Amino acid sequence: MAHIHLTTFIKAPSKRVFDLSRSISMHKKSMAHTNETAIAGTTHGLINKGETVTWQAKHFFKIRQFTVAITQMETPLMFEDEMTRGDFKSFIHQHHFKQVDNGTIMIDIVDFESPYGKLGKAANTLFLKRYMEKLLGKRNQLMKEYAESEKWKAILN
Repeated sequence: MAHIHLTTFIKAPSKRVFDLSRSISMHKKSMAHTNETAIAGTTHGLINKGETVTWQAKHFFKIRQFTVAITQMETPLMFEDEMTRGDFKSFIHQHHFKQVDNGTIMIDIVDFESPYGKLGKAANTLFLKRYMEKLLGKRNQLMKEYAESEKWKAILN
């Protein structure tokens, strides 16, 4: 199983960062380079506990679909999404938000397992973990940009 742990400091209130993190529109903007779009379930607005979203995007030269369910949520401290359908054997993404004096510490913890046994483990080691870290890092930097400026209003208002 691959494990990713990313920490991002954002100079904005935790509630704003929390809501941007669960915004379908923000996610689409941050993944525009993969043409990611929500095609089923919650396809706009803010996703909540018990809801699902199916994303469609191009990764590794192929159109892929990935469905996640929000399995846990403690507003504005954390939420967790878990893959219910997709290319991974398992995929769980925990989003944590800690308010500090001058902003929010956002922590992403992702655990995923690729299918295909030893071949999947090799793919994780050779490129998939780095690819996922890069995707999350790009997403987090755009969220930071939006949360720290007035751009967040276009997403959350």
